[in-house]
Amino acid sequence: MPPGKPRTAVVAVAAAAVAAVVSAVVTAGVATGTEAEPAPTVTVTKTAAAVDDGATPADDESPPAPEDSDDGVYALDDTVVYETDAEVSLSGFERSVTGEYGEPGNTSYLRFTVKLHNGGSTTFDSTQLTVNCSYGQDGRSSESVFDSDAGLEGGPETKLLAGRSLNVPWGCALPKNQKLVQIEVTPDFESDAAIFTGTVG
Repeated sequence: MPPGKPRTAVVAVAAAAVAAVVSAVVTAGVATGTEAEPAPTVTVTKTAAAVDDGATPADDESPPAPEDSDDGVYALDDTVVYETDAEVSLSGFERSVTGEYGEPGNTSYLRFTVKLHNGGSTTFDSTQLTVNCSYGQDGRSSESVFDSDAGLEGGPETKLLAGRSLNVPWGCALPKNQKLVQIEVTPDFESDAAIFTGTVG
């Protein structure tokens, strides 16, 4: 056999081997490519989940939880507690008409009791108490009623010791056909007004 023949066979065998390797690589690449196709589906699934998560802000559009009393507005039967531990509440609502010596005279009014409680450790100056009233949807100002015969003589004239309570009778003019009232109570000059509102019979 001529000397060049075996070399040709070796080259041919080598070429065949290389072709087989290339074919395997291409096949592997194709197989890898087909296996990689589901990846976008996974990504899409995650994106869809992200969209669902993005829908959660819709919860913000739901009716908000009832506001707390940070705005200083309370129901007529609430008790307001200040940082100083002073407490203010209203009770005993009833309608009446001023007597002969009442001011303003012959006027329908709402009578109620302002209760002050000093839950702090120092004396509270209850002489600084102020009460202002209004009524109706348009917030008409209401005069305070003074009638000594009915015990309506204005604010207290004494200070309130720690741990003690004080009941102050008060009256505000209120026409007979009005039910919605707003009563603003300020326990002292350094406190914000507590606004009580609601309807009365």
